[in-house]
Amino acid sequence: MQKKTEPLSSASLRARAIAALARREHSRQELFQKFSSSAESPESLEAVLDALEQEGLLSDHRFAESVARTRGARYGLARVKKELQQKGVSGTVASTTLEGLKLTEADRLRQVWEKKFGLPPETLEEAGRQQRFLLQRGFSAAAISQLLRSQKGR
Repeated sequence: MQKKTEPLSSASLRARAIAALARREHSRQELFQKFSSSAESPESLEAVLDALEQEGLLSDHRFAESVARTRGARYGLARVKKELQQKGVSGTVASTTLEGLKLTEADRLRQVWEKKFGLPPETLEEAGRQQRFLLQRGFSAAAISQLLRSQKGR
């Protein structure tokens, strides 16, 4: 038989949210989902999250920048954008954050390709395999095609 746990007070929720934010940035939606089952009510959790935002401890903009910085090194624009949407970051915050990634998309694509493959594809099957890998990483088909065309002349 499972023991029913008591709902957490606002002070306990605040302490747990701060501890989670100390480990890594979180979006507001992530924290809400994480602590909603432990809160006395959704309203009390919203109040705690509002207070953390007002104090500058919780920021979707900072979270989006963190995701862009960590994921952007290995993944393309589409993949980072999808992750931000899944984590509940608003479209305006996500689009301003992704602007910086757009400028470096070709360089990041080249780095990922060189690390994984390093050599131009010799067969159509190999070219398809490389394209699929890079597409799954969230890079655009146009950028991938341009990269692989530029590698043929090497």
